[in-house]
Amino acid sequence: MNPSVITSNKPVLLKVRDLRVRYRVNGSQGFWPKTRQLEAVKGIGFELYEGETLGVVGESGCGKSSLAKALIGLIPSESSQLQWLGQDLTQTPLDRWGSVRRDVQMVFQDPLSSLDPRLNVFKIVSEPLRTHEPGLSADQLKAAVIDTLNKVGLEESVLYRYPHEMSGGQCQRIGIARAIILRPKVILCDEPVSALDVSIQAQIIQLLRQLQREMNLTLVFISHDLAVVKHISHRVMVMYLGKLMELGPKQMLFKQPMHPYTQALLDAVPKADPRNERHKTLSLLSGDIPSPLNPPSGCVFHTRCTRADGQCAAQAPLAQADADGHVCACWHPRVRA
Repeated sequence: MNPSVITSNKPVLLKVRDLRVRYRVNGSQGFWPKTRQLEAVKGIGFELYEGETLGVVGESGCGKSSLAKALIGLIPSESSQLQWLGQDLTQTPLDRWGSVRRDVQMVFQDPLSSLDPRLNVFKIVSEPLRTHEPGLSADQLKAAVIDTLNKVGLEESVLYRYPHEMSGGQCQRIGIARAIILRPKVILCDEPVSALDVSIQAQIIQLLRQLQREMNLTLVFISHDLAVVKHISHRVMVMYLGKLMELGPKQMLFKQPMHPYTQALLDAVPKADPRNERHKTLSLLSGDIPSPLNPPSGCVFHTRCTRADGQCAAQAPLAQADADGHVCACWHPRVRA
């Protein structure tokens, strides 16, 4: 993919090229089991622009969470370029990511388990300030926490309650408060609403959009729910087995997907009025996603693709970007009208 093809009027906050995440997996056979490598993210490259929401979708096990954790430095990774906010971190050890950790925060999937049960709300939300602004007085610290809680829709009365005394939606609001109290530039949201009731999901999505407008936040929103991603995102990245399949503006990708995997994901979404879809030919997926320990040769999607041929099995396609910044990695992409 040629980075110069993708253009935007807004500043670039993140540049990443050829990002790879590998895990060591212990074998289970033999007296001396061999250690194997599982490559969860395989050569991902993209740019993140100020003020946008980049949605990341794909089936479970496709590497979405590993991608987010690698971007924030929670797990080791390899890349030819990893540049956050103008700072090149390609060769920087994870323990020296201090300045980036203040500007790039994360909201996790499970609201309750992401909060320390031994700490009350005040200690949880104030912890980032204690780390990055140790000179604040007790009164300043408390005022900042109360103000942040109000921003996420919580009252001062919850200040000394513990996570187990709160609902799932309240716990996720606390997680968001902890993420925004340092006024970061970027928040990575790793399936932040998947563990919540539908009505609460809508409230949290609305809250994230409101905070984005008020604080000029940039979001990376990871989800397997295409309806949620369509509602909140400006651009969408589609991943499969650690690889980038398609990346493009939301409206273009949902209306005219180029990759057969993207089309299959969209066809799998239930329609509100099936009568309008009755005569359409759907590209539904068959079978399960292959094991990342033994990925298919060539294009990793070819074992489930209706357009696959010998070339797909023999060689992996390169991600190609067009003049509109729409990226697709497929030997037989759909031609846009």
